[in-house]
Amino acid sequence: GYTLAELVGKPHSMVRHNDMPKAAFEDLWSTVKKGEVWNGIVKNKTKSGDYYWVNATAYPSKNASGELRYISVRVKPTDKEVEDAINLYKTLK
Repeated sequence: GYTLAELVGKPHSMVRHNDMPKAAFEDLWSTVKKGEVWNGIVKNKTKSGDYYWVNATAYPSKNASGELRYISVRVKPTDKEVEDAINLYKTLK
């Protein structure tokens, strides 16, 4: 429901769903700051307050000027991946 202009340059926390445990994002940032690739199933919120799931892979990169940046590729998760994530996140809250 967001426009491109509403999202570009904004932090991911803008779409972070309240059901997501903080530990999941702590793990994400810890992993990518070490220069490693992180993968996980993430529940995001829409502009209207609804939600959607993504299978996210995040990794550090550098732009043409050598500045550090982070890239995330997201695809639709399987039903099994979502079910496993729901069960895992219940243990992390």
